[in-house]
Amino acid sequence: MKKVLIANRGEIAVRIARACRDHGVASVAVYANADIDALHVRHADEAYGLDGERPADTYLNIEKLLAIAKRAGADAVHPGYGFLSERADFARAVQGAGLIWIGPNPETIDVLGDKVEARKLAQQVGAPLVAGTPGPVQSAAEVLAFAEQHGLPIAIKAAFGGGGRGMKVAWRMDEVAELYASAVREAEAAFGRGECFVEQFLDRPRHIEAQVIADSHGNVVVVGTRDCSLQRRNQKLVEEAPAPFISDEQRQRIHQSAHDICAKAGYVGAGTVEYLLSADGTLSFLEVNTRLQVEHPVTEETAGVDLVIEQLRVADGLPLSFRETPTPRGHSFEFRINAEDAGKGFLPTPGKISEFRAPSGPGVRLDSGVESGSSVPGTFDSMMAKLIVTGATREQAIARARRALVEFQIEGIASVLPFHRAVMDHEDFTGGGFAVHTRWIETDFAEQITLAPRTLPVAGEAVLRTFIEIDGKRHELGLPSALLQGLAPLGGSAQVAQAATGAAAPAAEEGLVSAPISGNLHAWLVEDGAQVKAGEVIAVMEAMKMETQVTSPGNGTLRIREQAGAYLEAGAALAKLEG
Repeated sequence: MKKVLIANRGEIAVRIARACRDHGVASVAVYANADIDALHVRHADEAYGLDGERPADTYLNIEKLLAIAKRAGADAVHPGYGFLSERADFARAVQGAGLIWIGPNPETIDVLGDKVEARKLAQQVGAPLVAGTPGPVQSAAEVLAFAEQHGLPIAIKAAFGGGGRGMKVAWRMDEVAELYASAVREAEAAFGRGECFVEQFLDRPRHIEAQVIADSHGNVVVVGTRDCSLQRRNQKLVEEAPAPFISDEQRQRIHQSAHDICAKAGYVGAGTVEYLLSADGTLSFLEVNTRLQVEHPVTEETAGVDLVIEQLRVADGLPLSFRETPTPRGHSFEFRINAEDAGKGFLPTPGKISEFRAPSGPGVRLDSGVESGSSVPGTFDSMMAKLIVTGATREQAIARARRALVEFQIEGIASVLPFHRAVMDHEDFTGGGFAVHTRWIETDFAEQITLAPRTLPVAGEAVLRTFIEIDGKRHELGLPSALLQGLAPLGGSAQVAQAATGAAAPAAEEGLVSAPISGNLHAWLVEDGAQVKAGEVIAVMEAMKMETQVTSPGNGTLRIREQAGAYLEAGAALAKLEG
């Protein structure tokens, strides 16, 4: 291959562009309208616009991506993670266009991407498994029947997805129906398919996974293990490698079953086999992610392997540069730096970053998709960057992580940095007992995280840098800001005038139901004119691929002002309570 189209955005697109440069191939970035000045666009050798705002119109649009690949003269496509990375139809379309697909064969994605079929394959090779439905369920009634037979808790999971999206855990019978509906909605939004299956959920388990990479010459190597137990809403926040506090027997069983599953599936490329490990030692296969994982850097740091370059080698038909599991060299943590306010239940907080001061020093690596001045759009994932900290031992890595997290400063929008600092001072995580599990944040983490401060917008630049497209290709344009100062009043925007003059906003109406986040109003759960009670869930909003419930602030008659499908800023009036 000579030129790779990166069908993704953010930090992973930057990561792939860097690997392409190291490997000696050119890279092509693509961008949604909101990403025209994103960091990944500037790191690639070329960049082309996708002409749209929503994922469905941009990074999920196969036709647009292939058209850009043809226009740019790319001969290969790297999907990154998320978006189309686990879509067999995209892999087939890439290959059908005569391009190299940097990932597993479409047939392998079909088998392992279907979590029901993946369970069957895992059973064939003797991997550990808990009880689950033999196929996707068709209704909430089927989910209830499974729960009555096997007991609670149960996990309702998207059959064609990953990353925790489209997964809900039911602890009570009365919440099963709504959680099933929510899982279907999230799966459809994130993966384009809403089928879900059900399996027993191990209470308070750890999440452990094995990194695998395989070539087309029959070499399948388990690179190492990771622990990804620190999660909120099934989304990982902190990962580490190698997985600590497991026995040699458990590690060996994970390594062997992960190898056997991938060998049986004829796997080629990078992938991850995930497991749950309960407190009583029960180990159960969870799923296979047929792509590069977000947390791959901790394995790179401890194994001394560049997994993205290995992906490029494999896609080019070359053998792996190593054949056996590397001996771990130290210990590594990864902290996902999300644009979320941990003090408000991890609410997404899109906006503009006024200052981004990253840490450095021994053992510190940063994979970032943003910098000072970058904007974080509300239409995509909340992750801005990943902080990776490595030490000779877990204890040294902890000490370095504490130092790096103190150095790390982000202003202008909220981030999860205060949460990470609290975790690294918590005995459950840093102590010798390792009491963390996948629901630890919701059940055991009692620390109060301070609400993220809000800062005033920074002053405008003397030169306004903007961008134009010529035949779909991005070009930078610089204009004196003074030239544009008189244009705002011509737009007739009261908001622009208020921002310019500093005039006070009008007093808020009483009884308003406000949007808790900036995002899409996905659905109303009650009708206009309904009688609602304080605390009742009345609507669902979606931002950065995650659902957030909207609750009524009081009792009264609901008068809806915004319809489902509307994009709204945080604080916008969704409805009003009367009476």
